[in-house]
Amino acid sequence: MVLAEFSMFPTDRGESVSKYVAEILKVIDESSITYQLTPMGTVLEGSWDDVMSVISACFKTMEPYSNRIYSSIKIDYRRGDQSRMKSKTDKIETVLDRKLKTS
Repeated sequence: MVLAEFSMFPTDRGESVSKYVAEILKVIDESSITYQLTPMGTVLEGSWDDVMSVISACFKTMEPYSNRIYSSIKIDYRRGDQSRMKSKTDKIETVLDRKLKTS
């Protein structure tokens, strides 16, 4: 199972790029992949092929809008098929013995 945190946006469209990021989120939301939007990016969870396919589709969506696209991608792979998106933060809360601000 892959967890990938990524961000993507055009660098040549001015200070506010929300409308372009929204186009990317449409692609993610319409896919079947599990995701979590954060203020600084999006976390995707699934198989390597599914996650990379969604990131690739996001790039293809952004490409017509921009001559320069910034993307940052962090990937964590762990063999198995169990969801880890929530369990990773749950584990830290268990270690600390308290709830954290996760949203």
